[in-house]
Amino acid sequence: MKLILSVIMMSPLLACAGGVDSLKAFFSNTSSMRAQFHQMVTDAQGRKVQEVDGVMQLQRPGKFRWDYNKPYVQQIIGDGEKVWLYDPDLNQVTVRTIGKALGSSPAALLAGSREIEKAFSLSDESRGDDVEWVLAIPNDKESGFEKVKLGFKNDTLIRMELYDSFAHVTNIEFSKFERNPKLAPQSFRFVVPAGADVVGE
Repeated sequence: MKLILSVIMMSPLLACAGGVDSLKAFFSNTSSMRAQFHQMVTDAQGRKVQEVDGVMQLQRPGKFRWDYNKPYVQQIIGDGEKVWLYDPDLNQVTVRTIGKALGSSPAALLAGSREIEKAFSLSDESRGDDVEWVLAIPNDKESGFEKVKLGFKNDTLIRMELYDSFAHVTNIEFSKFERNPKLAPQSFRFVVPAGADVVGE
């Protein structure tokens, strides 16, 4: 099941301090980041639908890259103007303008502008653990996501949970992150592979 493409209009990550404050600190303290991630999707019954690892990179504002490894090899690149989603198995590229791709999506939480509270209602959430959680509810009811939760520990985003309109929950755990690394500009440039079908805008 190709859930990655619908799930990841969501480039993610990193911040610092406590719930809502941690998320806001992200915009102040982080201009770029790189991390490994482990992603698992479960259905409404809690059954595992998908599990995959990969590497993500982020350059604010609007530039991000997610490279998914086996068993679901896919690539998502936001170049600041458009978002490119490449599926090698289908040899297909889906492209959208950055504004429509971000909007009130999870990607806007991390790769978008500083005016996050215009797109999301934010609140702290306590789980009784040592992780600082923030709950973000999209103001746009057509965003495809009911809510997004981000967990921070020691000034680092360690987890992200996405609850979509189909009752799927996507859990993303981050590791080996780097804050403000120097990222190569070509990392956020997408070249359509020879022979690939291109659909979208």
